[in-house]
Amino acid sequence: MRTAYIYMVSILIILLGCNTRHVEQQPKVKLGIEVLLESHLPELEGKRVGLLMNPTSRVNGVHMVDTLLNSGVNVTALFAAEHGFRGQAGAGEIIEDGIDHETGLPVFSLYGSSKKPTAKMLEYVDVILFDLPDMGVRFYTYNATMGLVMEAVGENDKELWILDRPNPLGGEYVAGWILQEEYKSFVGFYPVPIIYGMTMGELAQMAVGEDWLELEQTPNYRIIKAAGWQRDMLWPETGLEWIPPSPNLPTFEHAFAYSGTVIFEGTNLSEGRGTENPFLMIGSPDLNFSASELDSIQEKYAVRIDSVAFEPRSIPGKALSPKWEGELCYGFRLSFPEGYSETDPLKLGIVLLEFAGNHTNNFEIKPFVNNLFGIDLKTAIENNEKLPPWEEEVAFFKEKRADYLLY
Repeated sequence: MRTAYIYMVSILIILLGCNTRHVEQQPKVKLGIEVLLESHLPELEGKRVGLLMNPTSRVNGVHMVDTLLNSGVNVTALFAAEHGFRGQAGAGEIIEDGIDHETGLPVFSLYGSSKKPTAKMLEYVDVILFDLPDMGVRFYTYNATMGLVMEAVGENDKELWILDRPNPLGGEYVAGWILQEEYKSFVGFYPVPIIYGMTMGELAQMAVGEDWLELEQTPNYRIIKAAGWQRDMLWPETGLEWIPPSPNLPTFEHAFAYSGTVIFEGTNLSEGRGTENPFLMIGSPDLNFSASELDSIQEKYAVRIDSVAFEPRSIPGKALSPKWEGELCYGFRLSFPEGYSETDPLKLGIVLLEFAGNHTNNFEIKPFVNNLFGIDLKTAIENNEKLPPWEEEVAFFKEKRADYLLY
């Protein structure tokens, strides 16, 4: 009997262990679009629905436009931000109005002659479902698109539902200078630090509450929260699949590095566009250094840096006419074999910029870097000035944002 009992207990432990492993494979977090499907679809009955989405708007591998149409939702128009509704356009490529070939629905561009929905566009809809992934960095344009849509919704008496998502960089990591007003642009729309540690829904609340938008009246908006997300979770900890939010961010590793190495877009060095590893590879034809010179950076920032040579090429839908196209570039490639928790990607990007600038014969920094980073970084670097600290600005911002946090 004792042997049989031990055998049964062993089988039970094995079964429970199998079940635990199965549970661990499930996503820990539900996106706002999933919560919408589970709990809020009946509220869309009788409404003409517009979708502002991109390829990441998928549940169980099916795009939301198809899921909603199959669920009987009256989808009447699609809106396309940078990269397009189907995500087939590279960074900065103009999006044209058109017809979505898969559904026959009209597509209105918010990344062409107008970045803000016009009254004519909004005649087609009563409510817009907004599901664009933010990268948690000020210069990723989807957060600017959200602000302009909120203004348009308020001006035209429409509704906006923001289907919230986790911030891929987590909700606790906040870093960088607060945007100075003179550098406000489509890659710097709000007076927040470079990395602000908020979701789109939280940022929307703060933009309204702090009067950052041009509003005659408070827009009619609501936030469908994600479920299960905690502020200390980076994207890999959510259990969610990474679907490229734009062509040059194919993995989370690329997006993590991008938050710092995007600074190279404001220089004459290649940031890796035109290769398979944009933002992980940096170089130019005359970047010259010895690998050992990078040892201290690797140790301090918990990153692996390997010497590489690469040749940028034009890739339709991903990188048209990249810097140093067709020329052999020498540089370095980043990777994070030990994970991401010990790395400050923003400081890493700035340190690598200073390193590359000191090892390039014809280093050039462009005014665009000021738009990306929100201060006169160009002058400071060219004059070898010590960069101002941002800790006090970050502390001030974190105190102010506390009233708007949802998680």
